[in-house]
Amino acid sequence: MQDIVYLCIMEGINVGIWSVLPPVIAIALALITKEVIFSLVLGILSGAIIYSIAGGLGFVGIFQTTMDLMGAKLGENAAMVLFLALLGSLVALMTRAGGARAYGEWAVKKIKTTRAAGLTTALLGCLIFIDDYFNCLTVGTVMRPVTDRHKISHEKLSYFIDATAAPVCIIAPISSWAAAVASYAPEGQGLQLFIQAIPMNLYAILTIIMVIYMGCRPHGDYGPMARAQKRAYETGQLDLPEASTDKHGEDDLANLKISEKGKVLDLVLPVIFLVVFSVLSMLLYGGFFEEGGGNQGNLIGSFGDTSAGPALALGAFCTLLVTFFIYLPRKIMSFKDFFAAIGSGIKSMVPALIILTLAWTISGVCRDLLLTGPYVADLVTTSNFPVILIPVIMFVVAAFISFATGTSWGTFGILIPITIDICMTVAPELNIITLSAVMAGSVFGDHCSPISDTTILSSTGAHCRHIDHVATQIPYAMTVAAACIPGYLIGGILHNMSFALDTVITLAISIVLLFLALFIAPKVAGGD
Repeated sequence: MQDIVYLCIMEGINVGIWSVLPPVIAIALALITKEVIFSLVLGILSGAIIYSIAGGLGFVGIFQTTMDLMGAKLGENAAMVLFLALLGSLVALMTRAGGARAYGEWAVKKIKTTRAAGLTTALLGCLIFIDDYFNCLTVGTVMRPVTDRHKISHEKLSYFIDATAAPVCIIAPISSWAAAVASYAPEGQGLQLFIQAIPMNLYAILTIIMVIYMGCRPHGDYGPMARAQKRAYETGQLDLPEASTDKHGEDDLANLKISEKGKVLDLVLPVIFLVVFSVLSMLLYGGFFEEGGGNQGNLIGSFGDTSAGPALALGAFCTLLVTFFIYLPRKIMSFKDFFAAIGSGIKSMVPALIILTLAWTISGVCRDLLLTGPYVADLVTTSNFPVILIPVIMFVVAAFISFATGTSWGTFGILIPITIDICMTVAPELNIITLSAVMAGSVFGDHCSPISDTTILSSTGAHCRHIDHVATQIPYAMTVAAACIPGYLIGGILHNMSFALDTVITLAISIVLLFLALFIAPKVAGGD
């Protein structure tokens, strides 16, 4: 029976319109319940029920199929799980070492103006690209004393933190987000597709531009943020009187004891080593160093053929070893504290790993069992749907799902496999821009969602009331999204041009629209 089940899983069954039911159920339940895990589980079970009925597997087959598929997906992505666990350990160790604390003390002494405080906060957020949780916890802790001194409201500090968390991670090839996205793509293509999609990830790129602009222009705010800044400048009141810090549970990283001996280099060196080791590992797994191999000495070919999961896991493991010899001989922490921090870091990644596992499984239900992608692709083909609208529609759909669920990663798991199947069938030249649109829309929805982990952690790190952070950030996120939508529409129209030229034109138009909005908005909605 076991062999029969696995054979069916490998072959898949065409169930027609029923194939779209599992993602629809997951999305609808997320909207109603606001519980991502519950919604994904029921979406998976609904797919297993449809598959078992179509395949004649009986009642027991529903649960056997679910467990077999989940186990298979975990096995396929074991290296990704290992990388995320090692990354969590590194984040905990860097937090414990006190490098961020040392940077904050240096910044308090050196930063003299409001503009410098805002810009430094934005740049620090861009530097910490390996994980969004680490970004939220570190930037808030480090920069709050600096921004408080220069009367930057806690609402604006929350925005700086949130806007340099997910948007930076989603365009960093060496990050937990890159690992997650790569795991949803066809085997062997994940990292390559992720890297190719970076230039067209309009929301991430434009958000980073906007955050740096806002850092350089202290009085350029508008909407609720302008009122918060006016209150801070005129009264020195950095948050509302009734504001209280929202707690995000008992976070292991936030509760770590910080070393007093840490230096700024204790924050910077592990990040540098992680980048270097990860790049070398990618080249190793891509055959760059293999004598007589097809990719020997071929940098581009090696990155294209690499195995992202094992390479990133090896890079993180090597960095962990080097970090041991950076921290312990200098007595920044004891041997016992070092391994205690590793345990805390792994625990901090458990919620993300649960969502990832469920997202991999529902992705497998749609892709492997019910053939949802080919069905939707055939539907698009036969309906004469204008393919030029696919990128902008996927941006909006991804934003809607991510807003409802509060998670970008869950949205990736539902949409990326379907998107790739649609594009490869209908318009292969739109594959990269549409994948970029899905990632961009997912981050946009995540930014606006009041139930997003990063939204909650950003307000917590800035000591800002959560609802105030959401209210002040949404107009800024909407501004960027408004510039992205025409960009993806133009990108779809120009899809028959070379990808490089399409990217340059699309990105240039979107940036111009963003700056036009940033020039007009303060005059219309308060600011200068």
